[in-house]
Amino acid sequence: MSPASTGASTAVGAVATVPSSASAPSGVSPADSDTRMTPGGPGYRRMSFALFLAGVATFALLYSTQALLPLISGEFGVAASEASWTVAAATGGLALFVLPMSALSERYGRRAVMTASLAVAVGVALLVPFAPSLGWLVVLRGVQGAALAGLPASATAYLAEEVRPRALITAIGLFVAGNSVGGMSGRVITGWVAQEWGWRVAVGVIGLIAVACAVAFRLLLPTPRHFTPGSLRPRVLARTVRDHLSNPLLCRLYAIGALFMTVFGGVYTVIGYRLTEEPFSLPQGIVGSIFLVYLVGTVSASTAGRLVGVLGRRGALYLAGGTTAMGLLFSLAESLPLVLLGLVLITAGFFAGHAVASSAVSKTATTGRAQASALYQSAYYIGSSAGSTVGAIAFHAGGWAGTVGVGVLAVLGVVTITVFGTRAARRQTVLATG
Repeated sequence: MSPASTGASTAVGAVATVPSSASAPSGVSPADSDTRMTPGGPGYRRMSFALFLAGVATFALLYSTQALLPLISGEFGVAASEASWTVAAATGGLALFVLPMSALSERYGRRAVMTASLAVAVGVALLVPFAPSLGWLVVLRGVQGAALAGLPASATAYLAEEVRPRALITAIGLFVAGNSVGGMSGRVITGWVAQEWGWRVAVGVIGLIAVACAVAFRLLLPTPRHFTPGSLRPRVLARTVRDHLSNPLLCRLYAIGALFMTVFGGVYTVIGYRLTEEPFSLPQGIVGSIFLVYLVGTVSASTAGRLVGVLGRRGALYLAGGTTAMGLLFSLAESLPLVLLGLVLITAGFFAGHAVASSAVSKTATTGRAQASALYQSAYYIGSSAGSTVGAIAFHAGGWAGTVGVGVLAVLGVVTITVFGTRAARRQTVLATG
């Protein structure tokens, strides 16, 4: 079908076509004619490492204040629910701007938008340590989150265009693994640095690390070979978004991403307060080191492809939700080892569920992949902002049990949506065979 009949060449969200079996040269298999990257092939390692570093920078910056909230509360004399806005503003800014930034990536290219986003974000990061008040800190964090909005959706769209389908979930898993490493290292580093020199120096150090990641990312990421520029016409963008939101499977995946992140955002926003208070009374450096459990997320995200291969997408989501719920229950204990075990299970379940859901979005959307991914990221970070705020309010009202209650409700939402999707798939199968 010609571009004119489909609108693919001009629509926002259009993706590059790839060679098909019909266009393969005589005697050459379709797989051999596919010039997209594959594990072990040219450029794949550079691309994987570049996007891994982008993921590290994104999460390190996005959550740079999360482990420092007790110190920020102390300096500005505010409660956890107020200090949590330094996290919620960043994730909220990302949620609001991820769709417009994805549209820019359709016009100007994935690599260009990701590079510009990182440049602005690291520039703001160098200003954050000098915020004179909580209000200014929240504003700077909001700007930083908006700048980072160019990364997530553009990265997954880049992968969908430049990587062969069989390797897509593995490639996205590596990007998500970079997120987990960034989130972990940012919190661990800020914890120990803040213990010696305060939270301002700590966020400054994260800014410098992000600068190094941004420079390496730009030098390493291969030039896109399958990107086709699209239009920035608002009507086309609105039609693409409407089409995605009318797809029941995509809407279920968006809700699942938001609910998983509600759990994660709430738990990791509040855990620092719990561990610095009785009965644990841990110092800031040790509290920051708790985030080493993110390494578990690195493993679970990077192995999500194999998990789906064994259990199927819905089976993997059930397992991720069950693991997260079990972790929440373990975290209620007054024993530090059991709390740590709970955090390990929560982290493993969250990153596995996120990798499965986000890769399913990229596979489900056949056109407008950047917008499909942007809608997922928007829902995901709305969940993060909601989790950070509601989790902190619940902690203020009912202690750690209140935060866990919010998380359990979110996990029940994930399971309910997945059950609904399972039944819908069975009905479609019956209708197709009947």
